[in-house]
Amino acid sequence: MSDGRIHDIEQLARQTDDYRRVVQTGPHSQLVTMHLQPGEAIGEEHHDDADQLLYVVSGRGEAVLDGEAQPMGPGQLVYVPAGVRHDIRNAGEESLRVWTVYTPPEHPDGTVHATKAEADADEHDH
Repeated sequence: MSDGRIHDIEQLARQTDDYRRVVQTGPHSQLVTMHLQPGEAIGEEHHDDADQLLYVVSGRGEAVLDGEAQPMGPGQLVYVPAGVRHDIRNAGEESLRVWTVYTPPEHPDGTVHATKAEADADEHDH
């Protein structure tokens, strides 16, 4: 039996108000939606062993890769290779909604963080 699924990921990203929601996890990748409020940022991070792709569904933001900020908007994809320090910031006045793929998976399957504070607390506990 296949664990494959078809997702309307743009619709899912537009509909969720959760800061982070794991949509699907496979053995080698993970699909996640993220919702950042105006002025909110993920916070600088890096993944030693995971590449990350982030696709902007709606809103305006900036991607900071190894200290260099670049604007990002709907229809743009940000590629973050493993080991690159990065931050995603909502630089607009409306929600920034993205979907992201981690390879390999980054979060426990089924993870839902309603807010950034909840996500930070959960990551601090692990």
